[in-house]
Amino acid sequence: MTEENLPERRPELRVSHEDRDRVAEQLRVAAGDGRLTLEELDERLDKALSARTESDLAILVNDLPAVAGGSVQVPAPEVKDLVRIEVGSSSVSREGEWVVPRAMDISVRSGSVKLDLTHAVISHGVLRIAAAVKSGSLTIVTRPGIVVDHDEVRVKSGSVKVRVPAAAKGTNPETFLRVEITGSVASGSIKARPPRRGFFGWLFRRPPRY
Repeated sequence: MTEENLPERRPELRVSHEDRDRVAEQLRVAAGDGRLTLEELDERLDKALSARTESDLAILVNDLPAVAGGSVQVPAPEVKDLVRIEVGSSSVSREGEWVVPRAMDISVRSGSVKLDLTHAVISHGVLRIAAAVKSGSLTIVTRPGIVVDHDEVRVKSGSVKVRVPAAAKGTNPETFLRVEITGSVASGSIKARPPRRGFFGWLFRRPPRY
């Protein structure tokens, strides 16, 4: 066959936000059925949200059953009453679509703990954190609608700082989560802040994207 007779190769179609959401739902259903581990779910969700073409999405679900009718009721995530985190000189983080418990006991010696709430699964209105921070740090990443109360924290030579997300300044957004922090800080720190902006966000003073 000559080059002139070769069939024309069409470019692969790009996917829409709706296509990405459909695959993300299929992945969550599979994880709820026990077909994917939490690590596999996090990895595939990241790839689904950044997918550009149909093949990018297809490879994420080709080993999973299809979702009948395009929608299935996703089982509600299990919310734990209490989660304990104890850190020496290492670091621990909770990021992505992790399920926020009702209460947390966090002990930090010289390491760090980061709780990123920007994409977390939140199904209740109050998160109570009992913190004991020595020379380490506890960082809570927030977004509009999350209020942090630190009035009951005892501070020695360390610091407690809370920054309100820029999108919430001058407005009155509906509060969907109240984080109540109690405990103590020795020479370490507790910080609550919005996500860090990229270079162009900082340059043009754009608020963080949630």
